Order: sequence, then C-alpha cells, then structure tokens
Amino acid sequence: MSDVQDYPELDTLQTAYKAALEQWISAIRTEEALVCVNHTLAEVDRWEQAHFDEEDARERAKEAKQDYENALREKFFDF
Repeated sequence: MSDVQDYPELDTLQTAYKAALEQWISAIRTEEALVCVNHTLAEVDRWEQAHFDEEDARERAKEAKQDYENALREKFFDF
C-alpha cells in the first residue's frame, strides 16, 4: 500500500485555485504595463478597464481559494 493518497476532488480545486491565481497575476501585470506609459484618453480608459479586470480576477481567486480551503477542512477535519 502506498503512502500517497489520491484526492481527485482536492486536486481539481487546487488546480482551479492555481489557475485563478495565474489569471489574477496576469491581470495585475496588464494593469501595471498600462500605468507605465504616457496616457491618452483611450489609454486611460484601457487602464481603468484593466483595473476592473484585475478586481474581477482577484475575486475569482478569492472564491477559488475559499472553495479549496473548505474542501480541505471537510476532508481532513470533518467541518
């Protein structure tokens, strides 16, 4: 018998959390890139949209983290 246990549900949630974090990081980098240029009105609009996109990505990452944490608690601590 192997010491390694398989937790496919946890693996799926962990993968989703990692993906959400990567999307959030990408959104932050997009916003950062836009703040480093001379802004025209159109660029300011793109920068503002990048901020909203970053906020959305952050919320998705927080939700994925919560889902993963809840599953860990349920699996290992029964609550």
